[in-house]
Amino acid sequence: MHIIQETIGRQNCSFTAYLPERWAEAAFGPRPGVLILPGGGYGFTSTREAEPIALAWNAAGYNAYVLHYTTRPGTRWPTALTEALTALHRIRDMAAAWDQDPARVAVTGFSAGAHLAADLATVSADKEFLAKLGFDPAASRPDAAILCYPVISGTDVGHRGSFENLLGDRIGDPEALARVSLETRVTGETPPCFLWHTANDEAVPVENSLLFAMALARAGVPFELHVYPDGAHGLSLGTWFVDTPQPSVQGWIAAARHWLDGVFGCR
Repeated sequence: MHIIQETIGRQNCSFTAYLPERWAEAAFGPRPGVLILPGGGYGFTSTREAEPIALAWNAAGYNAYVLHYTTRPGTRWPTALTEALTALHRIRDMAAAWDQDPARVAVTGFSAGAHLAADLATVSADKEFLAKLGFDPAASRPDAAILCYPVISGTDVGHRGSFENLLGDRIGDPEALARVSLETRVTGETPPCFLWHTANDEAVPVENSLLFAMALARAGVPFELHVYPDGAHGLSLGTWFVDTPQPSVQGWIAAARHWLDGVFGCR
C-alpha cells in the first residue's frame, strides 16, 4: 500500500491517496478510484467517514482518495467545491503514476460531504462558472456519485447548520440558497448516482435523498436508492469499527460496490 499526502488549496485542506500495491500476477489494467468527502456539517470533517471508507474501497480493488476540505470558519461556498474540483483534476493528472483509470473516478460523500459530492456531480453543466474558476469542464465531471445520507436541499427539510456554515452571512439570500439546493441542479449531464439514507434520520431527513432521486428520474439519469428503516445520522459503515454499530445498514457498502462495479464494467 502506498499512502501519499498532499495539501490542496488552503492550509487546513489535506488530500490523501490510498493506493494498493499491484501484484505481479495482476492482469487487469489501471484501477478505478473513489474520491471520498467526509461529512461534518461543513464545520469539520469526520475521521470515521474518511480512512475507514478508503480501506473498504481498497479491499474492493479501488484506489481511494480522501479530501479533508476547508470547513468553518474558512469555508464559504465555493471554497470546498473548488478544492473538490482540484482533487478530481489531481487524480486524473496523476493517473499514470498512480495506476488510476482517469475515466473511472467516482465521488462519494457523507452528510455535508455528500452535499459537496452532489455539487461536484452537478457542476459540470455550469461551464461558464467552471471557466471562471479555471477548470476544464470536460475533466470536471466525476464518472459516478455515491451519496450517503446526503444534505441536499436548502428548504425546510434541509440541515440548517450545514447551510449556515456554507453560506455565512448569505444564508438569508434566496439566490445563494437556491444555488446550493442541489435538487435543482440535476441535468442530463449528471453522472449515475447511488444514494442511501435511513427513514428515521432526525438530523438530515430522508426527503433530501428522495428529492435528489426524483430530480435524477426527471433528468433521465440512472440511479439506485436504498432507504433503510432504522438508524441515526452519521453511521459511516455502521460497524463497531467506526463506533456506530447498526446491522441493518451494514450492507450499503457491498451494495454500492456491486453497483459501481456495474457502472465501471468491473464485474
